[in-house]
Amino acid sequence: MSPPVQPVVSDEKLPSSAEIVVIGAGIAGSTATYWLAKRGHRVALLDKGVIGGEQTSRNWGWCRQQHRDLRELPLAMKSLEIWGDLSRELGAETGFRRTGLTYVTDRPDDFAQWEAWTLKAREYQMHSRVLSAAEAKELTPGSTGPWIGGVHSPSDGRAEPSLAGPALAEGARKHGATLHQHCAARGLDIEGGKVAGVITEHGIIRTRTVLLAGGAWSSLFCRRHDLRLAQASVRSTSFATVAAPEVTDGGLSMPDVTIRRRLDGGYTVGLGGRGLVELSPQGLLYARQFWPTFRKRRTGLTFGIGRSFLEGPESFANWSFDLESPFERQRTLDPAADPVLVERGLTRLGDHYPALKGLKVAHAWGGLIDSTPDGIPVISAVDPLPGLFLSTGYTGHGFGIGPGAGRLAADLIAGDPPIVDPTPFRYSRMIDGTDLGAPGMM
Repeated sequence: MSPPVQPVVSDEKLPSSAEIVVIGAGIAGSTATYWLAKRGHRVALLDKGVIGGEQTSRNWGWCRQQHRDLRELPLAMKSLEIWGDLSRELGAETGFRRTGLTYVTDRPDDFAQWEAWTLKAREYQMHSRVLSAAEAKELTPGSTGPWIGGVHSPSDGRAEPSLAGPALAEGARKHGATLHQHCAARGLDIEGGKVAGVITEHGIIRTRTVLLAGGAWSSLFCRRHDLRLAQASVRSTSFATVAAPEVTDGGLSMPDVTIRRRLDGGYTVGLGGRGLVELSPQGLLYARQFWPTFRKRRTGLTFGIGRSFLEGPESFANWSFDLESPFERQRTLDPAADPVLVERGLTRLGDHYPALKGLKVAHAWGGLIDSTPDGIPVISAVDPLPGLFLSTGYTGHGFGIGPGAGRLAADLIAGDPPIVDPTPFRYSRMIDGTDLGAPGMM
């Protein structure tokens, strides 16, 4: 069941040309469109489904710097700065509240890792507070866990995934961008080895600059143009509860379960590190690059065989640009929630907080987390195909760092000074033999 998302009305007419075309209207594409349009660029934003309908509306709604991969931390910090003023700037509710985020644990290995990260993060002027056992208990009143400690970041916060993406797209339209839903991009028109247009199901848009922000679909789109992009997808399950007693006004991570307070008085509940990996052609293609990641993350993963060979973003697919594409055949990735994980989440929540025992589920959903081997995104020009840029592979981090990531993509496209050093996010690392290693903190 898809989570609810704020509806957006499409513009009636598809432009015959645009200065920049953005493919994918999740938070990565919508924020890039917003920043580009705000600077006066003529942008068309396309989505095969609805704005914010896939990964953007299915995440936990955490906006955090804490526990980011250190290569990603500067971008996360810039994003939190932007989040703080975004609702006012857009004139629309994003749900952002700077409520702080807290992690507590009864596992010595977790605590040691958090302590080590906190020390390293201070080099970036990001200050989380390491919690003693007594402080962890004080910050989680009503919890029953035998916490040995934790960490707390008061400057982190939360936002509403169902509101933020659409608000950014509407903000882009106020600055002149056009929005086109149910308009799949089938591929690129290429002339002289450079981008010359985008071929959509409703016709071609002439342009020399394209940003592909297609989430889990990006690698499939790239393969159609003989471009390698190592991505793997993990199916996850989350759910929202009915209104419940307030045990935190922000986000709280406990062993096996996380919660985030919602504007409607309920909680969004997630199960950290749990997911399903389906065997697929794309997975086999990039298996070697993902081997270090698999070894590090395999504890919480299950494996199976489903329809990923035949349909969806990891399938073995080829198509003609003048016929229906895989993007039209599956407008919205909407995998079913795993009822076993939902029940486990409810149980663990009640174990940790007796006040939340017996909570009812308002709705549950599945989603696909598109990952890169090193766990950080690609935000970059694609040098083998001039005119193409990527913003993808967010590995479950895209919502929180979305505002800064969109700004960075816009900076690179426009040739403006980048908001942070873009080197860690370069596309070339995926194809030049760089040792990607295993991801850092998630």
